[in-house]
Amino acid sequence: MTVSKERKAELTAEFGNTPQDTGNPKVQVAILTERIRELTEHMKSHQKDFHTRRGLLMLVGRRRRLLSYIKKNDILEYRELIAKLGIRDNIQ
Repeated sequence: MTVSKERKAELTAEFGNTPQDTGNPKVQVAILTERIRELTEHMKSHQKDFHTRRGLLMLVGRRRRLLSYIKKNDILEYRELIAKLGIRDNIQ
């Protein structure tokens, strides 16, 4: 249920400034979004897996904090990122 090394490299190259720029908040949001999608699919077939549910909620919270940081610093970058990732804008 983790993102493969190759997929992380693709996301880092796409959203980062350099191919090794894993600390960039945009890259972190992209990787978290990938993990959230995988865990969401897992939860559809395993509704009573409460340990995974807690982990999923923690990932969603971390992604939300990173998105609010990006929105606070650069609103255009934020809008572009959520459009690329296909996530909703619900950050106040």
